[in-house]
Amino acid sequence: MAKQRWFKKAVGEISRLRQGVFGKFGSLIGGSWNVPYVLNSSRVDYDLARQLYHNAHDDYKLGAGFAKPIINTLAGFMGVPRFRTKDEEGQEVLDEHVSRWVSRMQRAHQLCLRDGDCFVMLANLDNDDPLYPDEENRIDFIIIPPEQIADIELDPITRRPKAYTIKARAKWKDEEGQEKEYTVLQKFTADRVVLKVEGDAPEGLTSEIRPNPWGFIPIIHFRNEPEETELYGTSELEAVEPYLKAYHDVMLHAMQGSKMHSTPRLKLKLRDVQAFLENNFPEALKAVQRGEQANIDLKGHELLIFTDEEDASFIEAQSTIGDAEALLKLLFYCIVDVSEVPEFAFGVHTPSSHASVKEQMPLLIRRVARKREMVTECWQTLGRMLLVMHSKKTGKKFESYEVGITWDAVIERDEKEYADTINTLVNALNTALMGGFISFDAAVDLLAQYIDTMCEYQSDDPEIPGERERIIKSWYLRSRLEDTEGLLDQLQDIEKVLNPNQNQNQSNQG
Repeated sequence: MAKQRWFKKAVGEISRLRQGVFGKFGSLIGGSWNVPYVLNSSRVDYDLARQLYHNAHDDYKLGAGFAKPIINTLAGFMGVPRFRTKDEEGQEVLDEHVSRWVSRMQRAHQLCLRDGDCFVMLANLDNDDPLYPDEENRIDFIIIPPEQIADIELDPITRRPKAYTIKARAKWKDEEGQEKEYTVLQKFTADRVVLKVEGDAPEGLTSEIRPNPWGFIPIIHFRNEPEETELYGTSELEAVEPYLKAYHDVMLHAMQGSKMHSTPRLKLKLRDVQAFLENNFPEALKAVQRGEQANIDLKGHELLIFTDEEDASFIEAQSTIGDAEALLKLLFYCIVDVSEVPEFAFGVHTPSSHASVKEQMPLLIRRVARKREMVTECWQTLGRMLLVMHSKKTGKKFESYEVGITWDAVIERDEKEYADTINTLVNALNTALMGGFISFDAAVDLLAQYIDTMCEYQSDDPEIPGERERIIKSWYLRSRLEDTEGLLDQLQDIEKVLNPNQNQNQSNQG
């Protein structure tokens, strides 16, 4: 009995969020304590995400117009990174390739945000591309549709991909014009590439196994909002999709109701119908007396004659748009809040009752910064892959394969506001230095955060001078320029003392 009471007490007090104690994944009594870890391999509905983005789904037509601004605003403000490496020749290789990839890099951000996943593969095209016959070592940037990624094998410990399986289907026509179809299955591992062809493939395309010359898988998986428990990413439209559907339904209902109140109906309160028709519409009365269908047209009848206790009025259905306005506004702000995109991105360029455009910008800046940090590691890995592939192709060894990236400012700064900020900051630091409230190196390090051309106060690299050495050099040069004042007069006086005869001859000639 005591054991049963303990069991009921434990079950009642243990949180439901802690699975595996007495649930189906484990049992404390049976001795199986650890829960097996399995990644969730479910994916985004790519077709629905694309239909929402292009507003091509009939069930979302009146609400999916918000989808494109959500994606394009984030992708546009993210921009594309710039690659940086310490090796000068490596920097040239990065700049040369990335200058051709800018549009596709921007596209990778857009697809990652919309579909949740974007797969990028680096491939060496050798001299097979007739558009670039002079580039023997050109490496291309290829975006793989996420549907073509059939499988991803991960290392259970490091979580790094061990193999990518790409499945693509293609059609072609033979010489007789008959359409044929085949499937290509490619499995990439670090040491080899397995190519399997099924169906009616063109001549020369056969199954084969070839070695991987790079020693790694040249594929990068960009995931939006990555989770350790999820194999694939999350679309930015997933969280906002219910509100898009609700907005569509409310707007559609309001528009359907508008047809009812657009045409009012005439209401007549009459005691003698025949007398009313005789006084106002005699043609209609004659038609009724002949047994014909009578039509009453109010056009041209600005005055109607009624007897006592008779009246006329219009029946007009109440507009549903007015009732739906508050609900549509609520749904709009739900879309703004859930998408984390400022309302001015949807076309509201004037300050609203909630926040002005200027007040919303800091939220967008932090949002874009987080999205940039999300893909930073992927771009660094891609830059390192590019250097390694170029090195193995050409035999050129670089001093460093470490690649860093930098981003442009989210918003172009206001030059006048920036100048005022620097002026105020410099005056404040000067006052603090003169008063002994701050050290010289602390002041320089703080100012360096606002002036890009400044370096750290002390540099650990002997080849790169720090800001302290640059300041000392500037003071030394300025002191020399100040000391040169009056030196020309002193030189002339010295020459007069040393060469008095020459000065006398010059006076006589004069």
